[in-house]
Amino acid sequence: MQGQYSYLNKIRLSMVLAGLCVSPLVMAATVPAGTSLATTQNLVRGNGAEPATLDPDKVEDNSSMAIINDLFEGLVRVDDKGIVTPALADSWHTSDHKTWIFHIRPGARWSDGSPISAQDFVYSWRRLSAPQTASPYASFTANAHILNAQAVIDGKMPPDQLGVSAPDSSTLKVVLDQPVSYFLQFVAHPSLFPVSEKDVEKYGDTWTQPGHMVSSSAYQLTDWVVNEKVTLKRNPRYWDNAHTVINQVTFLPVSDSSAELNRYLAGEINITSTIPAIDFSLMKKEKPQEVFAAPELSVFYFDINSGRAPFNDARVRQALNLALNKDIISEKVLGMGQKAAWTVAPLSMGGVSITPPAWAGWTPGQRIAKARELLKEAGYSASRPLRFSVLYNNNADNQRIAIAAASMWKSALGVSVTLQNQEWKSMLDTMHQGQFQLVRYTWEADYNEYSTFLNTFRSGDSNNTGNYSNKAFDHEIAAAQLAQTPAETTTDYQKAMEIAANDAPAIPVFYGAQDYMVNRRVGGFAPSLLGFYYTKDLYLKQ
Repeated sequence: MQGQYSYLNKIRLSMVLAGLCVSPLVMAATVPAGTSLATTQNLVRGNGAEPATLDPDKVEDNSSMAIINDLFEGLVRVDDKGIVTPALADSWHTSDHKTWIFHIRPGARWSDGSPISAQDFVYSWRRLSAPQTASPYASFTANAHILNAQAVIDGKMPPDQLGVSAPDSSTLKVVLDQPVSYFLQFVAHPSLFPVSEKDVEKYGDTWTQPGHMVSSSAYQLTDWVVNEKVTLKRNPRYWDNAHTVINQVTFLPVSDSSAELNRYLAGEINITSTIPAIDFSLMKKEKPQEVFAAPELSVFYFDINSGRAPFNDARVRQALNLALNKDIISEKVLGMGQKAAWTVAPLSMGGVSITPPAWAGWTPGQRIAKARELLKEAGYSASRPLRFSVLYNNNADNQRIAIAAASMWKSALGVSVTLQNQEWKSMLDTMHQGQFQLVRYTWEADYNEYSTFLNTFRSGDSNNTGNYSNKAFDHEIAAAQLAQTPAETTTDYQKAMEIAANDAPAIPVFYGAQDYMVNRRVGGFAPSLLGFYYTKDLYLKQ
């Protein structure tokens, strides 16, 4: 019913509904007239880390999603300008804003030639939500307000009660428990990509291996050598294969960003996963046309295990937050366009703007004085110093940030910090096991709306690895979804952000920026604000 969602959401939803008579627009490589293409269209991408998984129902990290985005496709895609375009669904409609009907594209096939059906989506979304899958993104179906999702996730209902069904092989029906204006952005996310039921049931946990996996997008998996490379080749059965140019793409999991840059400069890599902060100024000076830098909807923070002492005390968490000189980290330690952050989400998203907490405008001296006061109240002193560990994944910039933070905390508060590092996959496992105190993490938006950040701190959310829980915070997130005016929506999110700012379930350090080295032969490179780009949109010039 119309009174159940915000006026701002009504505006957004009307924009979505206006596009329900879907045009044939698709995302593909657009080669300008007169461009001479290279004879060999083999691309090499730096991937930053070994993928933790290639299973869409179990993915949570960008290193894995980058590859999954080339192997699989969802009902729709969101282009670099934020426009929703058809993908495996060629059209969709809704009559009451809660029931959505998607029509699977005729001729859509898996890479083995078998048809992609609506049932594949039903199977995949149920699998994502099922407790036995233990997906880090299980909460995504509940956050999208798919009917009965939370009950399925909690094991209170069987997966077949999830609000998704297939009236026939080419029709997918999705029922929500309330209208969600940005629902199409949800279904564009990798966690809601379909997987082949036949393939998964046949191979079990090994279905993601070369020779087993069937894929649905422009590429198929041909080789996966752990910690060395992942190679994909063009999928001739992809519905839009005619508009694909790159024939092969290889992802290199080089966690050392300096080593990755050296391989780029040696001509071994076409696009890096990042640029080392220590080399950024030099690259801008020597190779300005190859440096790509742009804003990104992301926040780098230290996630805190709030459920365990000493960090179950908000005063301790807040003291560390206030004592950190974020301007120095963002401008001096990095200096690649990042901005100091005092909120766990960007200050503006999806038409809503948030005011940062008062201490964002304090001097460093004022913040340190307050931090010392809080730590003293919590029972810590020179004779009883606070001791804790900070975990980060192997990367030169992560190490420099961790060292800088530890030094600041020791200087300002006299605390003792132990630094620990692990490979990316190991760090993710450690986080999910709750075996950390503080851990370096970056959250990048899954869609352009505040809930993508704030849901990760909701009580019980599958991405809430720090086990933070505050019912007032949860209430404001829910209220924002049901607000009646733009002012109410903003007010609810503002209140939620203020609760998070005071509780400090995580220590935001900086708002992110994208930075890549891109060879001048690469055409079509245009990452979105969400930080993704697709190999099928690229081409290599002569």
